[in-house]
Amino acid sequence: MLAGLATFLTMAYIVVVNPGMMASAGIDHGAAFVATCLAAAIGSALMGLLANYPVALAPGMGLNAYFAFAVVGGMGVPWQVALGAVFLSGMIFFAVSISGFREWLINSIPISLKLGIAAGIGFFLGLIGLRGMGLVADNPATLVSLGSLKETATLLSCIGFVLTAGLVARGITGGIVIGILVTALLGLPFGLTQFNGVFSMPPSLEPTFLQMDLAGAIGLGLLGIVFTFFIVDLLDNAGTLIATTHRAGLMRKDGSVPRLGRALMADSGGAMIGAALGTSTTVSYIESAAGVQAGGRTGLTALTVAALFLLTLFLAPLATSIPAFATAPALVLVACLMAQSLRDIEWEDATEYMPAIVTALAMPFTFSIATGIGLGFIAYALVKVVAGRAGQVGGAVWVIAAASAVKFWLQS
Repeated sequence: MLAGLATFLTMAYIVVVNPGMMASAGIDHGAAFVATCLAAAIGSALMGLLANYPVALAPGMGLNAYFAFAVVGGMGVPWQVALGAVFLSGMIFFAVSISGFREWLINSIPISLKLGIAAGIGFFLGLIGLRGMGLVADNPATLVSLGSLKETATLLSCIGFVLTAGLVARGITGGIVIGILVTALLGLPFGLTQFNGVFSMPPSLEPTFLQMDLAGAIGLGLLGIVFTFFIVDLLDNAGTLIATTHRAGLMRKDGSVPRLGRALMADSGGAMIGAALGTSTTVSYIESAAGVQAGGRTGLTALTVAALFLLTLFLAPLATSIPAFATAPALVLVACLMAQSLRDIEWEDATEYMPAIVTALAMPFTFSIATGIGLGFIAYALVKVVAGRAGQVGGAVWVIAAASAVKFWLQS
């Protein structure tokens, strides 16, 4: 239970950050807050009960940005249709989780691309966070440039980032949450933060509950979007489960993860439930490693996290008091943490690190996780062929690369 508290404190920032992102997509902020808490609680409970793992779930960072800024904001897809795409991706993930196709797909995708995807999502979040802090601004000549440092909100965001980074560096449990709250408090004297209270009954979920548009998602031909939600969800969860089970000493000697199918079923079920409630894809959180470090080894840790998210439902006034300039530094910090995956790339092999870097760079510079994934898989397959090592390209890579190439051709 103490391990569950440790995990909760390291990931509780999501109840502030995610509703803000969903609100930018047109979703009611209060309903998004409730959906975030419930999706995290139900997903974590499923993981604890089905797989007996100390792994917590919540709407995923990166996928929520893709949902809000790329799909809804960039493509103009209604948020109801986007939720339908999330639900469909969860259905596909569930089908994959109960079939042998799961192992084939996971094993066919090279580790370098998995690491590149993780870092690229981090860079994507970083760009959004820097823009939210006011440090990055539009520029017609150079595309982007430095924002105005004379803005009070920008200065407070910078202070918030330094404070949060320092707390995390010191190993302070809940450092990100503390940083967000302190930054918001600094805005009170300047009128940038409006305090709405602390406790209340939860807001209504009615604006988002079962509002997903499955027919619209199918009718608009959003297969590329559905596939992106699916592949990132699959890779994110597989990577998190591998990392946390290894650290907890639960991984088998041959490197396989016991009860992987049950764990992925919990993940996919959480994704579908989250879409039905009104939020983006629910994933396993790497912050679960904090609970593992504190001694968590069973599903009781995840169930404790679930209970704490349910209690958080009554903190809606506090969550709605947090302005965007206070949460933006947290996005940049999470980006820094996700970028650590680059250190594990095989830097001695150009056919491995070059496609990974293409993947990581393409996401922020095209402002699309889907485009980054597609370009990365295409680069991996072609570089291997030119290098005379086509035999090292797995079947899944060929399929994804070919599908991406066709998609880019049709869009151009």
